[in-house]
Amino acid sequence: MDLFLNFPLWFALTAIFFAQFVKVPLNFIVTKKWDWSLLTSTGGMPSSHSAAVAALSTGIALQEGLGSPLFAVSAVFAIIVMFDATGVRRQAGEHAIVLNQLTSDFQRFIEEAKDWPEKPEHEKRDELKELLGHKPVEVFFGGLTGIGLALILYYFLNL
Repeated sequence: MDLFLNFPLWFALTAIFFAQFVKVPLNFIVTKKWDWSLLTSTGGMPSSHSAAVAALSTGIALQEGLGSPLFAVSAVFAIIVMFDATGVRRQAGEHAIVLNQLTSDFQRFIEEAKDWPEKPEHEKRDELKELLGHKPVEVFFGGLTGIGLALILYYFLNL
């Protein structure tokens, strides 16, 4: 029965459904066409993701208070989701440009790759190095850095 009394959850779910539903009349105002597929589509105005996390955080703030750790978690979660929601379309467009370029360059690459086996070993290693990304040791020390900084900050903030 506690599930039915979880108001932040209900606020978030209601916000999702409302945001999805209101996309239909808003789209009609702009295009003069009813598009009921917007009820289940991603994107569009308003963002149901942003509505959900904002409602969730607001509900938690109202129920638990602005000073609660639960509100802090929900606020950071909301900020991350909303930040990603604003950047996804731009990034998808940039990825489309890169993918289109890769497609157009693919034939040229195939022709150049035919000569690759005849190249000296040191040239092969140099070319492949660009494609490897981080070395395992770099990833390991990056992880240690994050853990270490978190432990140090926790120690100094809780003295």
